[in-house]
Parts: sequence; C-alpha cells; structure tokens
Amino acid sequence: MEEKHWLDYLTAFGAVATPFFVLVLTGLGWKYRKSIDRRLELEDKLREDRINTYNVILEPFTLLLMTQAAWEHDKQNKNKSKDDIAIGKLLSLDYRKSAFKLSLVANDDVVLAYNELMQFFYAQGDQSAAASDEKLKIMLILLGKLLLEIRKSMGNEATKLDHWQMLEWFMTDVRKIRNT
Repeated sequence: MEEKHWLDYLTAFGAVATPFFVLVLTGLGWKYRKSIDRRLELEDKLREDRINTYNVILEPFTLLLMTQAAWEHDKQNKNKSKDDIAIGKLLSLDYRKSAFKLSLVANDDVVLAYNELMQFFYAQGDQSAAASDEKLKIMLILLGKLLLEIRKSMGNEATKLDHWQMLEWFMTDVRKIRNT
C-alpha cells in the first residue's frame, strides 16, 4: 500500500476548496460592483440637485456683478434696481433654504468657500462703507474661489484655472481689479 504524501492531501483540498473560493470571490466582486453602481447612481442624482442649488446660490451674485446696461437691456427691468433685487434674493427664505440645501449636497470645499464668502458679507454689516475698492477685490476673490470649487465638484478636479480666471468671462474689468 502506497503511503499518502502531503502533496496528495493538498491537491485534494485544492479540488474541494477551489469552487468554494471562486464562489466567495464572485460574491465579493458582485457586492463591490453593486456598491460602485449605487455610488455612481447617487452621484448622478446629486449632480442635478447640485446644479439647481448652485444656480440659486449664484443668482444674486450674478445680478450684483451685472452691468447696469445689461440689466436695463431687458425692458421688464426698467426702473428696477438690480442691487435691491439681488439683496432681496440674498435675504429671502427661499435663498436660505437653498443655502441649507447647499450645505447638505455640496462637497466640503464648496461649503467652505461659500462660508467664507458669506462671512465676508456678514462682516460688512458691521463696518463702514470705506475702502470699497479693496472690499470689492476681496469679494471677487471669494466669489472666484466659490466658482472654482463648484467647477471642481462638477468633475473638473484637475482644472488649471485660478479664481480670477473663473470671473473673467462675465466681468469686463476683472483683470484691472486683480492688478490693483
């Protein structure tokens, strides 16, 4: 009678364990794939929600930085103050709801940039109107940083743009302000 060698036992164990091992790996792979699919599905749902929230959050700033000529070009805006409308939007309950929603759906960097911008505005209520050119520059830097973080959160993480370049498309004198 031939004596069993340890290699025979290992081969027998491998024959029994292989299907079990394949089954476990398949199950883990399926679970991992489902997790990735769920995360991607959630990201797709959040993307649309984020876009809508970002649009509401940015609207008052767009109004504030719009030229008076562009504002008056729309006939329904005649005899209306764009600044008063923008400030009214910033102070509205709907805007506060959108800001709350932003804190829930936006990534951390967007929320932090928005916080910095809003803290700047809150601090302006406590100060005089002096040094308005410097305040405008600071506000533009903060707004540009918010726009840049929003851009990154929408999938452009490797962007080469800076916060000033994020403002150039809608402000004619942003380069002049940057260099002062």
